[in-house]
Amino acid sequence: MTREAELASSREGLLDHEAPSPYRRSLGSDRSSTELDLDELEPLNEVPAPRPRGGWSPSRSPSKRKKKGKEKDYPGLPKAKRKGGLLRKKPCLLIMTILLGGLLGLIAMALFVWRKAIPLDGQSPPWYPSPKGGTLSPWEESYKKAAAMVRKMSLPEKVNITTGTGWSQDLCVGNTAEASSVGFPPLCLQDGPLGIRFADHATAWPAGITVGATWNKELMYRRGRALGIEHRLKGVNVLLGPSMGPLGRMPAGGRNWEGFGPDPVLQGVAAAQTIKGIQDEGVMATAKHYVANEQEHFRQANEWLTPHAISSNIDDRALHEVYLWPFADSIRVGVASVMCSYNMVNNSYACGNSKLLNGILKDELGFQGFVQSDWLAQRSGVASALAGLDMTMPGDGLYWMDGDSLFGPHLTRSVLNGSLPIERLDDMVTRIVAAWYQLGQDDKARWPNLPPEGDGRPNFSSWTDDKVGKIHEGSDDPTTAVVNHFIDVQGQGSDFHGRLAQEVAAEGTVLVKNEENILPLDPKGWTDQYQPHGTGKYKVGVFGEDAGSNPNGPNDCPDRGCNVGTLASGWGSGAVAFPYLVPPIEALESSFDFDSVDITASLTNDLHSSPGSHDLCLVFINSDAGEGYISWEGITDRNDLYPQKGGDELVKKVAKECFRTVVVVHAVGPVVLERWINLPNVKGVILANLPGQESGNAIAEVLFGRVDASGRLPYTVGKSLSDYGPGGQIMYKPNGLAPQQDFKEGLLIDYRHFDSHDITPRYEFGFGLSYTTFTFANLALTTLKPKSPLPSPRPAENVVPPTYPTEIPDPSSALFPQPFWKLHKRIYPYIESTKEIENGPYPYPPGYDDHQVPSPAGGGEGGNPSLYDEHILVSVDLKNTGARTGKQVVQVYVSFPPDVIDPSTGGKIEFPVRVLRGFEKVEVAAGDTTRVEVRLTRKDLSYWSVGYQNWVIPDGDIVVAVGPSSRNLPLSGSW
Repeated sequence: MTREAELASSREGLLDHEAPSPYRRSLGSDRSSTELDLDELEPLNEVPAPRPRGGWSPSRSPSKRKKKGKEKDYPGLPKAKRKGGLLRKKPCLLIMTILLGGLLGLIAMALFVWRKAIPLDGQSPPWYPSPKGGTLSPWEESYKKAAAMVRKMSLPEKVNITTGTGWSQDLCVGNTAEASSVGFPPLCLQDGPLGIRFADHATAWPAGITVGATWNKELMYRRGRALGIEHRLKGVNVLLGPSMGPLGRMPAGGRNWEGFGPDPVLQGVAAAQTIKGIQDEGVMATAKHYVANEQEHFRQANEWLTPHAISSNIDDRALHEVYLWPFADSIRVGVASVMCSYNMVNNSYACGNSKLLNGILKDELGFQGFVQSDWLAQRSGVASALAGLDMTMPGDGLYWMDGDSLFGPHLTRSVLNGSLPIERLDDMVTRIVAAWYQLGQDDKARWPNLPPEGDGRPNFSSWTDDKVGKIHEGSDDPTTAVVNHFIDVQGQGSDFHGRLAQEVAAEGTVLVKNEENILPLDPKGWTDQYQPHGTGKYKVGVFGEDAGSNPNGPNDCPDRGCNVGTLASGWGSGAVAFPYLVPPIEALESSFDFDSVDITASLTNDLHSSPGSHDLCLVFINSDAGEGYISWEGITDRNDLYPQKGGDELVKKVAKECFRTVVVVHAVGPVVLERWINLPNVKGVILANLPGQESGNAIAEVLFGRVDASGRLPYTVGKSLSDYGPGGQIMYKPNGLAPQQDFKEGLLIDYRHFDSHDITPRYEFGFGLSYTTFTFANLALTTLKPKSPLPSPRPAENVVPPTYPTEIPDPSSALFPQPFWKLHKRIYPYIESTKEIENGPYPYPPGYDDHQVPSPAGGGEGGNPSLYDEHILVSVDLKNTGARTGKQVVQVYVSFPPDVIDPSTGGKIEFPVRVLRGFEKVEVAAGDTTRVEVRLTRKDLSYWSVGYQNWVIPDGDIVVAVGPSSRNLPLSGSW
């Protein structure tokens, strides 16, 4: 959509801030504060609506809202107060005229630069109208139920469901109001991908990057299911996760740790397994952030003093083969919601980009759920609705807590005046209600009715830790109630989720160096290989702040926005409160036998004692980052890939004197180790990622060999940041008022870049050592389906989406009911007067009436079902040749033939050297052999053809290679 069209078509949204506001000083502002149980309260956005629920306390976490700058009034010229004053006034007038002229010139120049810096036309082609949901059989029954409900809704009720009530107006970080006449409840949307943000008695799980490092599909699913259980028991309808964007194009990206790694297949498998787990518990999962939200600097308009967010400029093939891949996998398993991101894509905001939302997400990928905005990522009103946005979050408009939604009453007016087709609103609502039915949230046993009929609401508050708090903190109503019921959702006994959290964290720990088999450690210290020289005890030194605790507690910094003590999570909205955090020193002291071992700890990065007298030195260092609204010591995206807080110097000092040194690194992503990795006394190195609440116990499990070291790198560890290429560099300074970031590297990110440019990494993607050894043998490639260039034709739609009457409702049906108690800054769907409705010609975006041909790559959830036909069965013998049981990841890579010419364009198709296309993690007992199978689909063996706008299997031999990492592939065959 063009920028002019966005502005023109948002008449009732972005540009309509001068319309009469429905918000006034709350009628409750002069009421005495009372304490209530929430069961006494009535629904807010429906008649009679005496009081809303929810609240927000600024003391809970720092607000993301940016304060509006105050207007500056230039003082007038002083009046002459005595004879001769006019003579003195003339020079002043002249000076002021010159200054004013200069100021006007600067303003004109700034406007000129502004216009030049911001492209008027986005490069994404228009794709309208938004495809209707309810066209695929797995969702058919849910859409039938949804349609029956939506047909009974009033216009305000429909708008209620698509519009958040406003930041901190209710108990969750995102809330919609109910449609009480049909029994549709308010929805609670809550972060997030690592656990329940702002909640008590819930698990702080290992981060996504740690989950990716497990390469274990079963653990991915089990963690997802536990996430679903906890959110459901806390009353959360929509879990805002998992995250698969940022994918990890730039290794220093601040939020990479929320996802599973920079390879689209690993990311897609982990996301899909997580979603299946979450949704098997009846909670709606959210695939976020769609798409190419790869860095925190300039991610959001006005957040970094730029009026527009950064534009990620991506070519069609890279978009499909890299950044869309995990979203397609998520849609294939039926994800209920997709969250569009803050950034622009090809100079059109992601939440208003019709090609991304309508053309790709809803048509090509067959997405049947609803699209919600990231919090304040919506930048237009009607334009974004036409482009495919179904729900705005948190409901506020262009600024935090401004109470002036781009949907809400503007959406109501847009329908009434004809600027938004009512069938688009009906589809928006139906998608949300259908997702609710699809996840079984109409089941009253799991999702009880609202009070007084039941207790079906969130049993926690995002805005206070106290039992009693304000019920709608974001407004001016002082009424309080019981808002926190302190329900423990962590499980008990053998089902205690801490056990699973520890298992995930341990299996996501990667051993990358183990000289002289220094690991695993013996609890007694002395081993057959390392005997005492006398009768003294084995002396262990533990060094580094990262081995200990934050002295003020693990939740000292809001949203974990600092790096103090052991690092178990990054920061931002994806972080959670720790119910507890086990530091490494505690677990080490519990693991060593004090009858034969002495431990001394120096839990600082300043070395105050000599380590030379120790038989073993364990050094803990880290590197942190997080979401852009928090900055710690100048860091959001990391400024480099080195350990922070002097970690390198600590390692060097310890290793200079201690001849058996093991280094443990907790980090949000790859860390450059070159300053000390080759020191002769550094015998062991472990990359422990972000382990969550069971940090110490997990690292002890691996250090002492109670579990095999089975983690594998979900990213490449380079020798320098520059090794990752130009595309791997964060843009730290804007190159315009709308910063432009060109993804010129195309498909070549992470290991693909290293391979294509023949750069030797320190540790390659997929690498990791074990405490045993494995061999691969007897590779077989069995053809399950013969090769053909193109998938089968797109299947015809065999399910008809719901239809509704198209008559525009009577404007009087959308008036505020009387009496009605309005709360300050809460978002309502109602209008003040029918006089607000002015009918007239409303310009739809250019291309709105163009006929769109459905994508040949579409026709099912995740794309054309033919893309997921299995073509090759890859099988291999895996033998454990060591002395103990262990786990190995069988990784399957595909290399496409050289000199491929695309028949549709006549151009040569370039490929990465190899791409991951499948994997399986298996446990094998010592001496045993197991046959491992991996199946490759048509999509795995195809490239995206820009000319055909479809996936194509190229002519020529495709090489399939198998091994334990991306650069250790002992077996290969051609197909």
